[in-house]
Amino acid sequence: MAKSLRWVPFLLLLLGVLLVLGLGWIGSDKPLELRATSKASKLSKAKFIEQAKKIAFEVEMAISKSKTARYLDRSLTGNPIDDCWRRDPKWHLNRTRLADCGIGFGRDAIGGRDGEIYVVTDPGHDDPVNPRQGTLRHAVIQERPLWIIFKRNMVIKLKQELIMTSYKTIDGRGAKVHIAYGACLTLQYISHVIIHNVHIHDCMRTGHARVRNSSTHCGWRGMADGDGISIFSSSNVWVDHCSLSKCSDGLVDAIRGSTNITITNNHFSHHNKVMLLGHNDAYKQDDHMLATIALNHFGEGVTQRMPRCRRGFFHVINNDYTHWRMYAIGGSANPFIISQANRYVAPNNRYAKEVTKRANTSKNEWKKWRWISENDIFLNGAFFVSSHQKSPVTNKTTSWDPKTTADAGVLPCRIGSRC
Repeated sequence: MAKSLRWVPFLLLLLGVLLVLGLGWIGSDKPLELRATSKASKLSKAKFIEQAKKIAFEVEMAISKSKTARYLDRSLTGNPIDDCWRRDPKWHLNRTRLADCGIGFGRDAIGGRDGEIYVVTDPGHDDPVNPRQGTLRHAVIQERPLWIIFKRNMVIKLKQELIMTSYKTIDGRGAKVHIAYGACLTLQYISHVIIHNVHIHDCMRTGHARVRNSSTHCGWRGMADGDGISIFSSSNVWVDHCSLSKCSDGLVDAIRGSTNITITNNHFSHHNKVMLLGHNDAYKQDDHMLATIALNHFGEGVTQRMPRCRRGFFHVINNDYTHWRMYAIGGSANPFIISQANRYVAPNNRYAKEVTKRANTSKNEWKKWRWISENDIFLNGAFFVSSHQKSPVTNKTTSWDPKTTADAGVLPCRIGSRC
């Protein structure tokens, strides 16, 4: 017995060696796999940038063509989105035409175009668990495409965040609709959403409660930050002609791999951190975020983040920046930013004239990034610090035009007349 036990240490040692060799063999495939994935990622990144440039060029051309057409037809504004639908006095009979008027990376968002009209009749009685029919919450949780409109003017005070489902349009035309003084909008793991012509303001932190996120599911929610519109792991989102202000966190925040986003014709005011695009510097899934920021007015009382970008590709075109307290466009983690045909009016504070801000990054690092200014207008001492300046998009045919942003924000649409 004792003689046989002498083999135990040897057997254990042999087992250990085989285990190490086995793990080494198993692990040897992983570096190869990671290297292959890394190579593919580099190739896809290059292709991603090339495709993004093409879509940015399409936006430039759409704006340029609309401006040119205005010289032949004075009823046009030069704004390609508005000129697509606003001249029709019977717009209320063909609301879904709006879905065909998008531009930029979120241009394919169709919202509830292929569904029925849902009329919100009840601005009160917000029940986050069992919403009543006729309320906005009841509309957005339905699991079918819906184009949501409003019967009359209303202020909707939400008790908990409004968690939407895919293929929805919130269309406030024809009524004065305010989502305010409570929770606001959450787009989480969904796609194809259009938010149009609503006031969103005074959004508050809520949470630690049960909230229904579909007609078949209700779950526990942690704290919501109090964003006006929170876009979380979602795609094909278009926010157009809204007026946003005074929220607890951001007015529009898009994080966690969200992409194909267009933010157009909005008016932003009275807020600190206006717009965040990208979760954090380490979140690599945001490498492929795509966002178009066009034809907006960043107005009175805004401080910073218009937008603040991480990692992805961002086309900022034909916006009017009449105010900021710290900076206009910021970023970290090597975002690709094209600023094109914007007007930047710096504050009187001589220490806040710079449009741009690179966060927590040395100059040796950020000078390798691609932050590009083309045909921008700089007033009152404003200046844009470019890096890796090279024209990747345009033939420089577009310049800022005040008429294209004159109607930014909610439109006073009345049924039976042009909007």
